[in-house]
Amino acid sequence: MPKFYTIFFGISVFLTVAAFISLFSYGLNFGVDFKGGSVMELSFAKNPPSISEVNKILNDLPATKDAVASLAGTNGIIIRSGELTEADHQIALGVLKKIFDNSNISELSFNSVGPVIGQELKSKSIWAIVYVLLAILIYLGFVFRKLSGTFSLRVMSIGTFAALTHDVILPLGLFAWLGHAYGVEISGVFVAAILTVMGYAISDRVIILDRIRENLLRYRIKDESFGQLVHRSVMQTLGRSINTAVTVLLSLVAIYLFGGESIKYFALALIVGIAAGAYSSIFVASPLLVWLSERT
Repeated sequence: MPKFYTIFFGISVFLTVAAFISLFSYGLNFGVDFKGGSVMELSFAKNPPSISEVNKILNDLPATKDAVASLAGTNGIIIRSGELTEADHQIALGVLKKIFDNSNISELSFNSVGPVIGQELKSKSIWAIVYVLLAILIYLGFVFRKLSGTFSLRVMSIGTFAALTHDVILPLGLFAWLGHAYGVEISGVFVAAILTVMGYAISDRVIILDRIRENLLRYRIKDESFGQLVHRSVMQTLGRSINTAVTVLLSLVAIYLFGGESIKYFALALIVGIAAGAYSSIFVASPLLVWLSERT
């Protein structure tokens, strides 16, 4: 294969190692969905208070002394705290409405999750990712079983697993750093984003593998090495991969910029994961397929 595959593969290795370091150094800042607690989202029709003012008021109340407020758009505030009873919730809301009575406060949402439910969700999320990964590997082995005489399906599975690890670990590493630097929390929708990234990445990978299969079975050029054939297959599908990735990314960037605070980081996780998936299909999975096949 051309030398530039090695260069771009090295970039992927560097980014993956950096993401692993970030993940294990900082860990993920799990939100209310996973560790339990309450989230209150408020909207201020006029004269929105500062975050410091809201935090000071909440810290003076016994039930919300550990609560943290953050901006949600220009006129909204999200308050995260330990698990609140309905009585404590109404007390906190009443105090805020009384102090900021000229701001015309309205409560948009209030959610409370117990710690047991949060731990159960965390466990189920991990198993969901594992099950999806196993299903993907089984699916690839079944679909491309006719190529087992040309290259090892085990090699293909290793390359696919390595590329999927790259696609998942990059957003995880980024959000570990964001949680450490800016307090960004991981919620349940983040798991949905990771599963979506895995589905998109494997779809992109199947397109390239399918073209490799066609070229192997029908259109192989005489005296062409396997590496040259894989490179030719990548170039034949490159336009389709780029067009698909750019179209999806443009939509996600629009959601990130204009979609509101509640789905902002969901869109960011998808942007990073899908960009990584499009990249790894070409510069991680494909060269690994060639290099590992040459050694087996």
